Amino acid sequence: MVGAYPGLIRVCGILLLELGLPLPASAQELPLQKVVESVEIDAAPEKVWSVVGTFHDMSWLPGVVKTSGTGGNTPKEAKRTLAFGSGATIEEELTHYNAAGLTYSYRIVQVDPKVLPVTHYTSTLTVLAPEAGGKTKLEWEGAFARASTEKEPPPEFNDAAAVKAVTAVYRAGLENVKKKSEISK
Repeated sequence: MVGAYPGLIRVCGILLLELGLPLPASAQELPLQKVVESVEIDAAPEKVWSVVGTFHDMSWLPGVVKTSGTGGNTPKEAKRTLAFGSGATIEEELTHYNAAGLTYSYRIVQVDPKVLPVTHYTSTLTVLAPEAGGKTKLEWEGAFARASTEKEPPPEFNDAAAVKAVTAVYRAGLENVKKKSEISK
């Protein structure tokens, strides 16, 4: 009976992911991947947040030439479009925003898999205050499925390609935030 409603199951799975709940086994059409990357930054948490904390400003992410959006930093209302030099775009929606907690979450609404080979992508950026004598930590984590729904996907759209692409984006972004934050402490 479950197989008769694959679209409904996928929608329910997305809703469960948005709520942070695990998917029941019957809803797992594609294996979910997770990437967590972080960087230590020699700057105050507020300085780091000033670089990453505005949803409509992705100038810190290499490759993004323009960010446009609506809805400010209001979850479910805030939408942004990232434009790349190649002409490709990614459309995203803010799902959670907590300026006092120095964190926000978002999801990809639309992306060409040739740009980022993922589906069902959700992500969170969090600035963590340093422990005594330590440095501020910026953490970027995401959960997603590969772009291809085929049982044997082509190499550029399989799980490994999705993880590799997201990891590369996170590493480049984190390193650039580190540079921008440490320039003028």
